[in-house]
Amino acid sequence: MALQALAAAALGRVEVARADANDDTVSQRALVFPRDHGAHSGTRIEWWYATGWLRPDPQAAPVGWQLTFFRSRTGLAAELPGRFAPRQLLFAHAAVSDVAARRHRDAQRLSRWSGDPSQPEVHAAAHDTDVVLGAWSFVRGADGRYSARLPAAEAGFTLQLVLAPTQAVLLQGQHGHSRKGPQPQQASHYYTQPQLAVQAQLALDGRSSTLAGRGWLDHEWSNELLAPGAVGWDWIGINLHDGGALTAFVLRRRDGSVVWAGGSHRPAGGAVRVFTPDEVQFQPLREWTSPATGARYPVRWAITTPAGAFELEALFEAQELDSSASTGAIYWEGLSALRERDGREIGLGYLEMTGRKTPLKLG
Repeated sequence: MALQALAAAALGRVEVARADANDDTVSQRALVFPRDHGAHSGTRIEWWYATGWLRPDPQAAPVGWQLTFFRSRTGLAAELPGRFAPRQLLFAHAAVSDVAARRHRDAQRLSRWSGDPSQPEVHAAAHDTDVVLGAWSFVRGADGRYSARLPAAEAGFTLQLVLAPTQAVLLQGQHGHSRKGPQPQQASHYYTQPQLAVQAQLALDGRSSTLAGRGWLDHEWSNELLAPGAVGWDWIGINLHDGGALTAFVLRRRDGSVVWAGGSHRPAGGAVRVFTPDEVQFQPLREWTSPATGARYPVRWAITTPAGAFELEALFEAQELDSSASTGAIYWEGLSALRERDGREIGLGYLEMTGRKTPLKLG
């Protein structure tokens, strides 16, 4: 059998095994780690999404960073042998937001993947977080720390990160089963690792620096990107300065009305409070129009949740990402400050707005 397997591999005919028996379903099962840190290649859509900020010193303006590795099951080439069979697509986006210079840089990558986890140059492993797309990678080590390598010479930056968990995994929704619409199938498996301690090597235009900061990681997989009628979402993930974590989102129709909403709050050392759809409100207070795409984005918001009523404001406006060359989406993803209504800053994190130029699609 071993010789037959080697021969099949040489001919490019290795059958790609399912990661587990429930790999193509999204159900109210308990998440199991480290397995669920890995890829679920039977589901249609998956992403590992990390954001955060770095500071050269406590008084300096922060530098924001974002990375996302996407996996999309194409539904094609199920019987086609060989490593070039396009059963999966892997995409990746990375961005750096220099607040002091008010400059946003971004880059993207795209590759087909047969689903064979032994391909060294492109894969998304099932056993744990291990996503590789050429020179870009995002990997979880045996010590639980994540490392990322993101060279993007075309955008003028190279980013290397080490992300160390400081808190337990935060299971979003009902024990990691997160509703995204009125129908049961409109759901994802979704967990967060907030308050990550970050060490980074950042090179901007060839000038390198060692920086520290804070980060946030989401891992989510599902079979439906959006509920019928929804064109996109507005979402925040905030590391609160007191050690807590706040998530809130709304899924919008084209006219701005809400299809679904949700989120959670975990106070430092406390239990998670999951929000119901009627408990979350996003009210735009100020808009910015992208000179590149003409898309209009609210960059200052009034946000109401059971955790409180807040204002969220982008640290600068021009943090749009045009991923037409990979996922096909145009969206806004930027470092933002969460404040009490009296203006006191209580957290930093990322605001994401999709579907404001055209309805969101991935791939």
